[in-house]
Amino acid sequence: MKANLFAAAVLCAAACLAADETPAVFAGDQPPAFAADAEAPMVLAACRAMLPPRPVQLEGRIVKRNRRGTVQDEYRYVLEMRRNEKPAKLCVTLKSKDGAKDLQRATILRDGSATPKLELEDLATGQKTSPALDGQVLGTDVTWLDLTLDFLWWTNAAFEAEREGETVHGQKCVVIAVKPPVALGNVAGVRLWADRKTGCMMQAEHLGEDGKTIHRLWGTRIKKFDGRWSVSVIETESPGSGLRTKITVEAIKDPDKPKD
Repeated sequence: MKANLFAAAVLCAAACLAADETPAVFAGDQPPAFAADAEAPMVLAACRAMLPPRPVQLEGRIVKRNRRGTVQDEYRYVLEMRRNEKPAKLCVTLKSKDGAKDLQRATILRDGSATPKLELEDLATGQKTSPALDGQVLGTDVTWLDLTLDFLWWTNAAFEAEREGETVHGQKCVVIAVKPPVALGNVAGVRLWADRKTGCMMQAEHLGEDGKTIHRLWGTRIKKFDGRWSVSVIETESPGSGLRTKITVEAIKDPDKPKD
């Protein structure tokens, strides 16, 4: 059961957006199953259904370290997701290590177009840019694709039959390869593992033109927030970089709840 909760929590805390889907569950609720003969796009729909339908705010840290575990950079973040709005909206404010200074703010809108609209503002200068989804966040191994999980909406999806039955965290998975609807920098596709019983995404890898893994994302720890299980640590890395970035979740809140 914890493995299923873990998978649901990864989807919640990775904080992607939905556009036209009917909201289903939040981390800790019963995850949706899919039929044994479901096609790959139906499995992706099951993954999307795990996302929180109501407004949610996550707070935590992004910690970049080398392979020996030595911390090289650390930032705080506040991530607010409003999946119920039209267009669906996600806003990420990146802060200094002590949280005293706001550094950057990314606003991501999903309005039904092929790719989400991403705007990044430098809060010191006011300069606004539109970075690529595979671009790095503050020089860490975290990418904007990690934060949006945009590949869950890509329609060119197929099972990798030779990987059928591979396990992640003890759960048998189906493995799906998806390709972006438009050119996406160095990312030619994404391979993801979904729990065969629930459709929960367990981990994902970005693939280069040669089919080799150039980036990966997975969760490592869960904890309870206000009585609900959710992820507390997500890891990302780009093989060969010598670095690994940890995303911690320290609080999950209702952004519309009046403050005491």
